[in-house]
Amino acid sequence: MPAQNLADYETDAEHYRTPLKVNAFELDDETKIAMISEHFTSILNILGLDLSDDSLKGTPNRIAKMYVKEIFSGLNPANKPVATLFENRYRYSEMLVEKNIAVFSNCEHHFVPITGKAHVAYISKGKVIGLSKLNRIVQYYSRRPQVQERLTIQIAREIKRVLNTDDVAVLIDANHHCLSSRGIQDAGSSTITSSFSGKFRDAETKNEFLSNIGK
Repeated sequence: MPAQNLADYETDAEHYRTPLKVNAFELDDETKIAMISEHFTSILNILGLDLSDDSLKGTPNRIAKMYVKEIFSGLNPANKPVATLFENRYRYSEMLVEKNIAVFSNCEHHFVPITGKAHVAYISKGKVIGLSKLNRIVQYYSRRPQVQERLTIQIAREIKRVLNTDDVAVLIDANHHCLSSRGIQDAGSSTITSSFSGKFRDAETKNEFLSNIGK
């Protein structure tokens, strides 16, 4: 993809954006993969691993491809989902809820997984969205180094932008491997974050949403 200006990356206010360098999009994917592979070769050598071993010799390149093409692919605006919208001809005016959307992200503090579920809802103001696009929006913002609070806000803001409605709810319930696999090593805790706007700030509407997702 051609180089882009960071200001064109996301329209969110600065404190909602993923922190990126101003030249974040100057390198193409293949160049990034080659450079990351080289750096991981150095890291694995420092750790004392024998990269001539048949099981390890392709590991740096596998890691690099995974970073660029998969688990951090949400950093590339070329991968941002294009929403498919339809006219709400049936005049459905109640909330639409999609729950248990898989979240797989990575903590930007330790680069270990954040895994869980996202529950999203909106009330149409004339348009409805193809359901898979809700999943894709969650996936796109998850596939970058994240903190859960920012992830929640980014998903909510994108759904509001796409559907041109302020009536949006997002709740994420996730496990942080930086808590379970290191540090305190508490595998039983989970973290819940939410964003409620428009009609979802009303207690009755919010409670209906929470009841629908079983919270």
